[in-house]
Amino acid sequence: MNIIASAVTLNVDDVAASSNFFTGYLGFHESVVGEAYACLVRPDATSDVVLRLRGAGERPATGVVVTLTVTDVAAEYERLVREGAPISVPLREEPWAERLFQLTDPNGIVVQLVEWVPPAGA
Repeated sequence: MNIIASAVTLNVDDVAASSNFFTGYLGFHESVVGEAYACLVRPDATSDVVLRLRGAGERPATGVVVTLTVTDVAAEYERLVREGAPISVPLREEPWAERLFQLTDPNGIVVQLVEWVPPAGA
């Protein structure tokens, strides 16, 4: 198998609200937009985000977290706090060498920004 691209598709109730969240706070831009979908891309991302209008009777996904690995997660946290982004989990460092925080978009999508850091004493 030779994977040449990937995308995460998220079924949402309000495509425009999620698109505004990802483009406004996370630097994605819309590459393809239709009445019931939007494809969001970044030149430095390894995966696109596709937003699709949830169909009648479709249940929302639970337990979904979109994780974006970044450099200098502390600076991103400060920037997003200044911009009034909806931070749902403040910046913290986990014992397994991960520094992270989470935002939640208007449709309930959890986006986690993470940076891997050397463990204490390493």
